[in-house]
Amino acid sequence: MCGICGCGSSSKFTPVKSHQNVLQQHSHSHHHDHSHDHDTHGERMIRVEQDILAKNDSYAEQNRKYFQQHGIFALNFVSSPGAGKTTLLVATINALKNTRPIAVIEGDQQTDLDADRIRTTGVAALQINTGKACHLDAHDIGHAVQDLKVPDNSLLAIENVGNLVCPSSFDLGEAHKVVVLSVTEGDDKPLKYPDMFHAADLMIINKIDLLPYTNFNVERCIEFAKRINPDIEVLQLSATQEQSLDAWLEWLNQH
Repeated sequence: MCGICGCGSSSKFTPVKSHQNVLQQHSHSHHHDHSHDHDTHGERMIRVEQDILAKNDSYAEQNRKYFQQHGIFALNFVSSPGAGKTTLLVATINALKNTRPIAVIEGDQQTDLDADRIRTTGVAALQINTGKACHLDAHDIGHAVQDLKVPDNSLLAIENVGNLVCPSSFDLGEAHKVVVLSVTEGDDKPLKYPDMFHAADLMIINKIDLLPYTNFNVERCIEFAKRINPDIEVLQLSATQEQSLDAWLEWLNQH
């Protein structure tokens, strides 16, 4: 849990009154009395964290049951900022939008730029602005699914806030976490952020067209990821090159 960005506090999201589909978090100021025993404070923080995660898990289970009942295949896309999640989603939508219903939930601290990019494909997208929080939670997703009116038997893509830390702890009710790692990042990311790669079912190594211009070692990255999570699946692609998406689209069809 992050003690700086505000993830440790519960939050409520309410629709913004505008022509855009945006959810905005309300920030609340809190008074902290620092004349306390540090051990007691630490124990209290642990209890708060456990309570938050337990509450989130309860909402996630409700989401999961809803998805199963309505045939919604939900994927939670996670990555560092700039790994190419939105570009991958746009390419995926363009490849599949004539074969099945698709809806997208976008998570960012501010702006609805990514949701706008998704909407250019003709697919409905709802933006959640998390404000100070650096992840989406299951409560957000439950409300977003209802507001977006996600159709039955559809693919629901949830693009989480760019962050490899907190989103690993928050189950959204998704079928799979998909972690996207680009070759412009370090190949040691799985070791640096083990919780995320342990939680993910699939690792996509993106931007492989840029490999000749980087020092990224694909084999070493895969070995590190397998060390953290022996069951993780791995795909290599470039989201900007349609011909490299075949294995990814086949993975979607199989699952």
